[in-house]
Amino acid sequence: MNPQLSRRRFIKAVIASSAAAASGTGFHSALAQDRPRGAVERLISLNVNGQTRRVDVAPQEMLAHTLRYKLGLSGTKIGCNRGECGACTVLIDGVTNYSCSTLTHGVRTRAVQTVEGLQAADGTLHPVQQAFIDELSPQCGFCTPGQVMSAVALLDENPTPTREEARQAMSGNLCRCGAYDHYLNGVMRASGQNS
Repeated sequence: MNPQLSRRRFIKAVIASSAAAASGTGFHSALAQDRPRGAVERLISLNVNGQTRRVDVAPQEMLAHTLRYKLGLSGTKIGCNRGECGACTVLIDGVTNYSCSTLTHGVRTRAVQTVEGLQAADGTLHPVQQAFIDELSPQCGFCTPGQVMSAVALLDENPTPTREEARQAMSGNLCRCGAYDHYLNGVMRASGQNS
């Protein structure tokens, strides 16, 4: 025999379930249960900037979201959110990737490097970061982290690129201020060549 669901009992149930959800009780008990076949594990380990970080990741969550909002690495900017502007560029196993269109679950066994991971332990900036400062490359600065990561990947692969090679390598990063030549000057300075 089912008791009738009164309005008062319904409201109490909603309040109780909201309180349980807010306290995280439901989440942790759900993690403890066996996952159904084909389900995606949510609590995963990521190798970010040389450190293993445990994080709760939804199945369709993009890496940019995880980095910014769950790991607090806000240097990775979200501009277009569809893999076109390059503001969210990170290195995955040394290769540039748009983190706004990369599933977090897809990088679980790979090394992710963000702009925060470039600075040395003693606070010394990466040569690309210092060159961009010296050349006054950024204007508004929004695209700068993505520009830096693309330049780092380029110089890791080709330490002395021509200006045209640098232009091609940086072409995946849009600058709404139009400071492209300033960024190229920074790349050339970081490579030890005249701009």
